[in-house]
Amino acid sequence: MPHKTLRLILGDQLNSQHSWFQSKNPENHYLMMEIGQELQYVRHHILKISAFFLAMRNFAKELEDMGHAVQYIKLDDHINTQNLGKNILNSLKSGSYSRFEYLLPDEYRLDQELISISDEINRAFQIPSHGFDTEHFLTHRNYLKQTFGHRKTYVMETFYRKMRKDFNILMEGNTPEQNTWNFDKENRKPYDGKTPIPKPLLFPKSIESILAPLEKKNLKFLGDPKGKEVEWPISRKEALDLLDHFTRYQLKHFGTFEDAMEAKEPFLFHSRLSFALNIKLLHPKEVLDQVVKAYRDPKNEISLPQAEGFIRQVLGWREFMRSQYWLLMPEFASKNFFSHSRPLPEWYWNGNTKMNCLKTCINQSLELAYAHHIQRLMITGNFALLAGIHPDEVDAWYLGIYIDAVEWVEITNTRGMSQYADGGGIATKPYVSGGNYISKMSNYCKNCIYDPKIRYGEKACPFNSLYWNFFLLHEEKLSGNPRLSLVFRNLKNMKSEELIKIKEQANKYLSELHSI
Repeated sequence: MPHKTLRLILGDQLNSQHSWFQSKNPENHYLMMEIGQELQYVRHHILKISAFFLAMRNFAKELEDMGHAVQYIKLDDHINTQNLGKNILNSLKSGSYSRFEYLLPDEYRLDQELISISDEINRAFQIPSHGFDTEHFLTHRNYLKQTFGHRKTYVMETFYRKMRKDFNILMEGNTPEQNTWNFDKENRKPYDGKTPIPKPLLFPKSIESILAPLEKKNLKFLGDPKGKEVEWPISRKEALDLLDHFTRYQLKHFGTFEDAMEAKEPFLFHSRLSFALNIKLLHPKEVLDQVVKAYRDPKNEISLPQAEGFIRQVLGWREFMRSQYWLLMPEFASKNFFSHSRPLPEWYWNGNTKMNCLKTCINQSLELAYAHHIQRLMITGNFALLAGIHPDEVDAWYLGIYIDAVEWVEITNTRGMSQYADGGGIATKPYVSGGNYISKMSNYCKNCIYDPKIRYGEKACPFNSLYWNFFLLHEEKLSGNPRLSLVFRNLKNMKSEELIKIKEQANKYLSELHSI
């Protein structure tokens, strides 16, 4: 009677530190696959597809080098059915296995699919299936409800403070260092034009081995592949090198300029670690530990606001988003608080808009499959919310275009924080602004045909009239929010003639979305 086990590894489960891999057992066979199924539910960027597949191939080779048995199914392999369940069943059929195991997916869709596949395996082969934790996150799926009880909403700051205490990060007993939990107010400065921006650490690799089978299978993707290389870490060693580079050269200015935007500087002082973290080449705790270590070393001259600003993103926001995802899915994926219904303007897919801020951020995204969090939240997301774009369309764009976008982190940030489609379950207010914020935090407005100081007229920045029109349209739903009291006081103090001009300008832009 065979005792072999087939173990599935998904493309975002490349954790070589997992307990599965710490000892070699010839009875454990690992299965990895590149499948068209995962390339078709949204259209993904060519660099995202390439980075995932190159990282997966490298991980499979590393496992083999460690002495593990690996079956790796490439996209154009003749045995590839392009379907997760069929490939698993075929592997089980050909291998005389007595057990199927998998690491719990971080995506609800795949979680449900693997439950269904496990039932089918039991019927077809009468063998058990079992899911194991990925041993990556600092919290478990049901952490929010089990820790804070049943609530209508959960506040990230409360979550973050508990995490700081639980993991003893930047703490002095039960008190935060310098008696301050959060330095967010010090993390909102525009780039000063003087602080040297470190040269990014890149890991260029050809995408030809990925592009060829994609084209052979006629699988569509975003982005122009001509001359492109994957420049992101695809191995644990490269990810650790990038972490070291960040703590050495960028962390000392990260907090100060984390919300800044510069037209010719896509990375500024950002770590670019999100892809490595999200495919699990790095563990969040080791990232946090190295950041704290760098902060503690006096020769690095890293102030507390710089370190805390980054730690809040990883220990606070990243873990909070993951907890919210498992708390709210699958209902969350259909939330549309404002009943928005407009399609995404075509220029989100090609960058051909006259608004320089959007043109810059979208073309950067199309070129690099990357934009930092403020570009996503306060430029592309801000406009989509003000313009009343359907959240489904916004989700599909964000999930497809960004190299680090996996659903648990994408949809919570997009549909929740950016689009406020859940009505305030994740964010405490809609994150929208007029042109003044964009002008303050970036250099985008300097070369734009629109004027960020003007609300209406030929050269009026579209963000301005759309901003005020948004609150006029949704006054009934939003006026009771205490964080928006100033907005509605300002609206109340505006003369009726002013409001009429704003509405007319906003309606003009909304009717011409595809050409502004």
